[in-house]
Amino acid sequence: MILSEHADEVLFKETTVDFADNISANEIKNELSLEKLKEKELIKNDEAVLKVDQSSTKSILNKQAKQLLRAFNAEADYYISNITMRNVDNYRNKLAKSFETLNSLFAIDGVQLNQKLLTYKLKQLDIVYKFQKQLDIERELLKAQKEEIREQQKVEKELQNAKRKLEKEEKQFNNELSKLMKYLNSAQNEVEKNIYADKIKELEEKIKVLEKDKQNVLERETNTRAGYVYIISNIGSFGKDVYKIGMTRRLEPMDRISELSSASVPFPFDVHALIFSEDAPALENTLHKYFKKQEVNKVNQRKEFFKVNLEEIKELVHNEYNNTVHFTDLAAAEQYFESLKIEQQETAG
Repeated sequence: MILSEHADEVLFKETTVDFADNISANEIKNELSLEKLKEKELIKNDEAVLKVDQSSTKSILNKQAKQLLRAFNAEADYYISNITMRNVDNYRNKLAKSFETLNSLFAIDGVQLNQKLLTYKLKQLDIVYKFQKQLDIERELLKAQKEEIREQQKVEKELQNAKRKLEKEEKQFNNELSKLMKYLNSAQNEVEKNIYADKIKELEEKIKVLEKDKQNVLERETNTRAGYVYIISNIGSFGKDVYKIGMTRRLEPMDRISELSSASVPFPFDVHALIFSEDAPALENTLHKYFKKQEVNKVNQRKEFFKVNLEEIKELVHNEYNNTVHFTDLAAAEQYFESLKIEQQETAG
């Protein structure tokens, strides 16, 4: 059987298996098992190969049918087991072409592959492809969850360290204040009293600041959604007008950005904005949704990179969140530009 171009399109559409968005890789694997059972049932009922020439003996037809089935299965299994995102369309076409070619070659022997067999194989190919995609998604999700746990542990450690530091400073300040109060009470003259009074006033101001810092840490500990949304770029690694929009709950957001500028990228990130929010995940989600069409990675949205003009980000933040947020327009990209300069000198020399 020779398939027309229109028939090819119809067949490929019919053999594309649609799955729900929340389906797991294991569930997709189960669908593959069901499709393989259909194929086995077809072979078991001796319907995988049609014997169209009744003039040949049964034994000859059976022998030719086995050869034809073996040849097709070998090619089909190769395509199915080696399917990737890059070759899926090519292998789908090759599988259909193999079906046509083998049927043409074996037409003289009076045997033909059943169209149902091609349908089952194409469905298996599509299911394996989607299984691999879902497996990648689940791996990335697990990786993201582990990273989230590590980040949460770092945040908690940072908060505990900050609390200990502030408590230690508070104790020191209170001890110092007690001493100064004693000195003030035992002062012999107005000059001494004024000196101690000034020192006490200065120390009380420090304690006020300390209390404010303590309150901030306690609020951050209580409000697990408070944090910073960052807008960063890396011209040397990703080119112009590509921005990573992410969030961190760290008290020191630059610590997180420094980690992102690790060995995984050749140049450090430049910071265009650090936006504190009582609900950082919500703000981050708003930005991600608005720029969804400009995502660099259309498959893995967790990468958080967007091909967008900084003015568009600035306008959205100022209009929808806070018009006082400061943005740094130009990326310094010092190491990148210095590297370009060295490269030009080496080329010229």
